[in-house]
Amino acid sequence: MTSQVGSRVRTVSRREGYLLVAVLAAALVWSAIGAKSLGTWALEVVWIFIGAPIVLLNRRRFPLTRLVCWLLVLHAIVLCYGGHYTYAETPLGDWLRDVFDWQRNNYDRIAHFVQGFVPAMVVRELLLRLTPLRRGGWTFTLTVAVCLSVSACFEFVEWVSAVILGAGADDFLGTQGDVWDTQWDMFLCLCGAIVAQLLLSRVHDRQLRLR
Repeated sequence: MTSQVGSRVRTVSRREGYLLVAVLAAALVWSAIGAKSLGTWALEVVWIFIGAPIVLLNRRRFPLTRLVCWLLVLHAIVLCYGGHYTYAETPLGDWLRDVFDWQRNNYDRIAHFVQGFVPAMVVRELLLRLTPLRRGGWTFTLTVAVCLSVSACFEFVEWVSAVILGAGADDFLGTQGDVWDTQWDMFLCLCGAIVAQLLLSRVHDRQLRLR
């Protein structure tokens, strides 16, 4: 499959695009105002400031599918929410902990599942549009492998942060004393990448105009 697919994908309308940008901007502003730690907030949302300009600057030459655009904004909201409160102290995580009688605030677990779920569709789209790969086992496997590799790189970033900042990195790491936090993070990213493809591949294929 060649990049010619890029001219035929079903992407967001101009009005829908403006809506997504407005939602993203509102989420960023809200998350910054009154954030528990601006340093932690910056570390959590920096990926939005890197990724959003790339998507916007390439929207004409390489428009992303409607599905991927909405998923990216959803992922950004997850990051903004965690950055505002820190992952270990989100009200949503506290509520889920009380409802399910968990031992910790598991919002970071949700975020790492999303870290696999959303990037999986981005990676799948890039593979199908920019490489000779077609739908099937190799695309599925390579998508999962890329997402798991990116997750591992994030764990390296957390490790470096812990070495440099020491106790000051606790809010960013959000381990909450769990010695298996790194393994859980990568496992849930793996699960997210698999589930996303199982659930969304058909919808994604339709928006890519694949038959």
